[in-house]
Amino acid sequence: MLDGCTPWPHVFAERYRAAGHWRGHTLDDLLRGCALRYGPRTALVQGDTRLTYGQLNRRVERMAAGFRLRGLRPGQRVVVQLPNVPELVITAFALMRAGTIPVFCPVTHREPQVSHAARVTEAAGYVGPSVHDGFDHRRLAADIAARWPFLRRVFTYEPPGTASPYGGLATDASGCHYFPLASVDAPPDRPLVRSADEVAFFLLAADTTDTPRLVPRTHDDYACQARAAAEAAALAEDDVYLAAPSAEFTLTLGCPGIIGTLMAGGTVVQAETGTPAECLTLIERERVTHASLAPADARHWLRELPANGADLGSLRLVQLGVGSAEGPPRKSWGRRRPAACSGSTPCRRGRSSSPRRPSRTAGRSRPTTRSGSSTPRARAYPRASPVNSWSVGRTRCADTIGHRTSTRVPSPTTATSVRESSRASRREGTKVTEAYRAFNPSTFTKESQVG
Repeated sequence: MLDGCTPWPHVFAERYRAAGHWRGHTLDDLLRGCALRYGPRTALVQGDTRLTYGQLNRRVERMAAGFRLRGLRPGQRVVVQLPNVPELVITAFALMRAGTIPVFCPVTHREPQVSHAARVTEAAGYVGPSVHDGFDHRRLAADIAARWPFLRRVFTYEPPGTASPYGGLATDASGCHYFPLASVDAPPDRPLVRSADEVAFFLLAADTTDTPRLVPRTHDDYACQARAAAEAAALAEDDVYLAAPSAEFTLTLGCPGIIGTLMAGGTVVQAETGTPAECLTLIERERVTHASLAPADARHWLRELPANGADLGSLRLVQLGVGSAEGPPRKSWGRRRPAACSGSTPCRRGRSSSPRRPSRTAGRSRPTTRSGSSTPRARAYPRASPVNSWSVGRTRCADTIGHRTSTRVPSPTTATSVRESSRASRREGTKVTEAYRAFNPSTFTKESQVG
């Protein structure tokens, strides 16, 4: 276990392993196994880029060797702040395969959040775009490197067909080295031997803004979460998942998200901006079956649908994150203010005897952790909150992670019904998330009661 992090209680860990929930595989090992099983199948799609499972695993192998060649060592932390591009998936798995620990930050976070995460974890590296949406991320990394002596490797991402204004390899006055992310490539070497009970990565807690709390997730517990969420969402090899940047990062990462879809052998389609027009077009073109988005964005999808005219006959499930469908409309699609960005509230696993059903241990605190020597002690796992609900085929599943909700399914046709449903839910004293079959009314089934 990483120094400063509190491990899972031994009795819990043994119980989860005995029940088969924890299977002793690291997340990057699971990707290697998927490459052997689903090699020629399409794993990742964005724009004109299409990667099979075999190609994705080879790029992860070579990038992991490249990170080690450029000085990253096992156990070191690396801040990852990339937009919704294939390099985000490749970099995350490559860092884990190299033995380092990614610290995921949304690309919309700015100096207070990123600097805090880098300081607390004593990050040795930073991976991010040179410039994104007019913000200079390279300068942000340079300011952090000048302030803290442990950040000494910065890897900058450039979109295909563009060149960095900073050129290639460089070193600044503080001794920090800068590399284009595209140059991180080397022949694969021998794989590292690691334990699945080690910390796989850090997520940022969703309930903080300027000073986010860090949530350590192990390989075992996150693989269990993604697998259980994929089973609850009925994800299979022929399914296609749309990862839109407008949804919460933890939702698109592993609830079931990108990791759950890859573990099931499905295809992940990444939306570049997350606008309703782009997402609806991708659903029709790629025959998307599952999608995730923020609750406040559901209204925009509903308004865009009549004008777009996309064929959504393939769509079976729309998954919404925590929040109100009556939230204020977003002023700019594909660009979010730092204060509005969510980090993560981890899906919780508990004492359920069946791996197919989420835990009902709502509100149970996890052991506290200290992620850095200068950081006050904080709860390692935030209090459980509803993360998602699923509606699969003609059945509606409202088992959320850590909670069980009970509410009527709203009509999918008008925004008024969304508001009425939200008010009814508040009157019942239940905070709920709704999964709509609103985009294919011909196959929508209305159940009278869920629970």
